[in-house]
Amino acid sequence: MNIAFFLTPKGEVVCENINSTMRQALERMEHHRYTAIPVLDDKGKYVGTLTEGDLLWKLKNTPSLDFKNSNKVRLNDVPRRMMNKPVHINSNIEDLFYTSVNQNFVPVVDDEDVFIGIIKRSDIINYCYENLFKKELEERQNICS
Repeated sequence: MNIAFFLTPKGEVVCENINSTMRQALERMEHHRYTAIPVLDDKGKYVGTLTEGDLLWKLKNTPSLDFKNSNKVRLNDVPRRMMNKPVHINSNIEDLFYTSVNQNFVPVVDDEDVFIGIIKRSDIINYCYENLFKKELEERQNICS
């Protein structure tokens, strides 16, 4: 199966540029109620994943930094604790399942490592439910009938 079936395209994904400020990221994440978002460079390549925790730890560990002056700190200066491993669009479904076990979303890149979207773990779980568990339940009901 082609993993593109699961893809949420870049145009529908809330991302942030590595040169954006902490404040921009905080406000965008709050507005969309996300706890993590992909970070891209100026060429559209996937750089990493920014989490609320990354922003919180930067705030805690930087003397005199508060929300008001968070517009002076670039995301490039915010250490990221986790790296959501991206998959290539031509990866196999097994790679996708394995990677999604530890990530809420899986970034997807093209052959030139340009970010093209994400695959949400919830979409993978829903697919598995629809195609595995529902069929099993139907088979059990047919046996009992």
